[in-house]
Amino acid sequence: MRLRNKPWAEEFINEHPDVILPNPEQCKGNWATVFGNDHPIHIEVGTGKGQFVLGMALQNPDINYIGIELYDSVIVSALERIVEANKPANLRLLKVNGAKLQEYFAKGDVSRVYLNFSDPWPKARHAKRRLTHEGFLSIYESVLMDQGEIHFKTDNRGLFEYSLVSMNAYGMALNYVSLDLHANMPKDNVMTEYEEKFSAKGQPIYRLECQFK
Repeated sequence: MRLRNKPWAEEFINEHPDVILPNPEQCKGNWATVFGNDHPIHIEVGTGKGQFVLGMALQNPDINYIGIELYDSVIVSALERIVEANKPANLRLLKVNGAKLQEYFAKGDVSRVYLNFSDPWPKARHAKRRLTHEGFLSIYESVLMDQGEIHFKTDNRGLFEYSLVSMNAYGMALNYVSLDLHANMPKDNVMTEYEEKFSAKGQPIYRLECQFK
């Protein structure tokens, strides 16, 4: 994905430290204080422009959501959406690297991880960059509560098949697998921008839910 430079992004981000937390490492193990409650925390790694994480936060006020995105030019779009939605109290963003979750979350801080339309990194030599590689699975496990879940959606069949194998090999329980999510659309499904785009073209959306044992 080609990232457009947005010279105003940094300033806008700095104007909203209540949404994009400036020192998230200080929140590790203390997220109940950040949100003012002990509700479950769900994170989306690679939140993009924020349509999914905002939709989930609005749909589920008793769950706290954190969207994680590294690039200013992308996360600022999510921030704009959240500001327009009057900053739901159960939603925050982190401008950090998803490979370093242990710096921001202690074991058990997180109940669920969402991975939506991640980069498939199709070349074999790039397998370790896939967000469902065992290296990333170990990172998620280190911050999730016992029996925490990963929910994964993609339009890329190759990545989906790889993810099924990777998660099974890691010893995870596969609780739900769909090869065409929209053929029997769940009522509570919140679509991402990519999901809307690909499904409009008739491409099947693959989804799975898995759990650490």
